[in-house]
Amino acid sequence: MSIHYEINPNLTAEQFVDILRRSTLADRRPVEDGGCVEGMLRGADLICCAWEGNRLVGVARSVTDFSYCCYLSDLAVDVEYQNRGIGKELIAFTFRQVGPRTKMILLAAPAATEYYCLLYTSDAADELR
Repeated sequence: MSIHYEINPNLTAEQFVDILRRSTLADRRPVEDGGCVEGMLRGADLICCAWEGNRLVGVARSVTDFSYCCYLSDLAVDVEYQNRGIGKELIAFTFRQVGPRTKMILLAAPAATEYYCLLYTSDAADELR
């Protein structure tokens, strides 16, 4: 089955926490605080999701003005689906939504630093746009 990408402003807190747990990002997010998780989703300007059928396999949650900057605050891909280009495509999908002049701001978790360094070489970054 193929992966499809879409904007999901109505992603539920349960779906969001589930993908955070399946990606290991839950270790660094307040997944036990339902009110905080609800606020994270309500406060997001853009939520891009990767789906395989009806299974959520990745999410990119961002706060943006759609003109100048976009803070990609959460990028989570199910560990069973990692190393398939889903994270890279979620970033590219996010870029396409916010526009070509918008700068992406991203803080990498220590375990993901190498991934982002490889992704954001000048050639790779150009490929995302």
